[in-house]
Amino acid sequence: MTAFTTVEKRIDDAAHVLLARLPQGGLSGAGVEFLVFGLKQAWACLFGGVLLALIMASALWWPHDAPLARYDGLFLAALLIQGAMLGVRLEMPEEAIVILVFHLVGTGMELFKTSAGSWTYPEANLFRLGGVPLFSGFMYAAVGSYLARVTRIFDFQFSNYPPTWATVVLAVAIYANFFLHHFVTDVRIGLFAVTALLFWRCSVHYRVFRFRHRMNMLLGFFLVSLFIWFAENIATASHIWLYPNQQAGWSMVSLGKLSSWYLLMIISFVLVNLVHHPKRVERLSAA
Repeated sequence: MTAFTTVEKRIDDAAHVLLARLPQGGLSGAGVEFLVFGLKQAWACLFGGVLLALIMASALWWPHDAPLARYDGLFLAALLIQGAMLGVRLEMPEEAIVILVFHLVGTGMELFKTSAGSWTYPEANLFRLGGVPLFSGFMYAAVGSYLARVTRIFDFQFSNYPPTWATVVLAVAIYANFFLHHFVTDVRIGLFAVTALLFWRCSVHYRVFRFRHRMNMLLGFFLVSLFIWFAENIATASHIWLYPNQQAGWSMVSLGKLSSWYLLMIISFVLVNLVHHPKRVERLSAA
């Protein structure tokens, strides 16, 4: 899998010409590395960032008497963003497949969770299935888009990566538990334990600008989950969906939701790596 699309490669080449003129050593060099890290992360978040910005803007400026419902406007906007990213080659077709699969996975969970009363979408709209507006699947797709893009933009390589079959079994078990815990015992503690067992020795090796860095995968999952939790608070403050405790007035999303996002990270990560086929550091070093 190539690291960049053709358009991204031109952007990256131009950025390297500019960045090469900046200091390379000491605190200044570290500052450049940190700056590039932030810019690459923002680029990887392109789909989700634009969608979140539209959600916030629609909460502030969408007319109550508009002929098009806010949820429908967001759905059509998400389709346009996705089509534009593919059309101008900011996203690869393989990544679009991951996003579609994750969209379906997310929509399936939304249908069940809204029927169970876990959260609600308070506004009426046309493009919906039951109590779920179709744009909601794109919020899950944004997570898949980020993970697919960050994997190649930072040229992820892994050490001590667990067997693929084991990660798939874990992802299926996590997804099943999102449904089954409404009827039987919630086994997420056991799922956390299995996750730790599989990934505690696994590290991701990634290139920012001049250097390669390493991070434990469990820490990486947590950091991504934390930022999604921040985004969820922004989204619910925009009344795009509401938890039961937010019906009378907005309040911060429970920290307990971090555990759900953490487990969702595992599903997303496994789906992405089924397409990107994780590079292993040991194999690359031996070549």
